[in-house]
Amino acid sequence: MKGKKIIIIAVLLIVSAFTLAACGGGKEETDTKGNNASQQNTSEESSSESQGNMSEHMSSSGEVPASVQEAENPKYEAESTAIINVKHMNMEGMSDAEATITGAYDTTAYTVSYTPTTGGEPVEDHKWVIHEELLVEDPGDTPLEPGTEVTLNTDHMKGMNGATATIDSAEDTTVYMVDFTPTTGGEKVVDHKWVVESELEPAE
Repeated sequence: MKGKKIIIIAVLLIVSAFTLAACGGGKEETDTKGNNASQQNTSEESSSESQGNMSEHMSSSGEVPASVQEAENPKYEAESTAIINVKHMNMEGMSDAEATITGAYDTTAYTVSYTPTTGGEPVEDHKWVIHEELLVEDPGDTPLEPGTEVTLNTDHMKGMNGATATIDSAEDTTVYMVDFTPTTGGEKVVDHKWVVESELEPAE
């Protein structure tokens, strides 16, 4: 009888051990899956945020001011390709992207600082706004001098149109409107305004 009891107790102990191990394994698997799901969600959110930022900052309208002059002899002609060698603000995926030229114009390009009409932190040295996208009380000669106060008459970014801005720098150049697919992936950016000629390199 004693022997049977010992055997039964031993069997119960073995069964209990297996049950605990199984429960522990299941918990570990759940935790692992949970962690993986959390990491995946974070990655997806980060990717979505990055694409959202790109979409928010990039211009998606092909409209240009009626008064802007098309370039007569641009270095990069419409429908040709070039490599972008600059990154504007926090636009990841712009540098080294292959761009298709959709428009070329001879004008004055400005970097400007302004506070968005939608609120938020001031934007400093925004590249680029062209002369025909500015409203100024006394236009005078172009280019406008640094420190000149103007009103932005364009919507490259949210809160830009109608904002009061200060000219930081000016450059007489050819500006290009371009299409490109970010090197970091995501949707194609269409009719981005603007890239100046010195920010482009010939595509091999």
